[in-house]
Amino acid sequence: MTSREEGAAMSDGDEKYWYNSETGQVEFGMISPSLDRVGPFDSAAEAARAPEVLKERSRAWAEEEAAEQGWDAKSSDAKGQGAE
Repeated sequence: MTSREEGAAMSDGDEKYWYNSETGQVEFGMISPSLDRVGPFDSAAEAARAPEVLKERSRAWAEEEAAEQGWDAKSSDAKGQGAE
């Protein structure tokens, strides 16, 4: 296999696991529409954890954005404060 073929094989996702956010099922290969797929993942177990991973990343991004904006998302002082 040439490096070009390897790159194509690695990028197409047909040999990876995906989490279908519409059905909540793990799928092997790109079966569902891309709108419903989360991944790719190397194993079915990793794909099954997709909802947890998304929540963890979303929380981390929110905290990062809060720090950049100068307010602390973790702080109890910030609770209940916002646009009034």
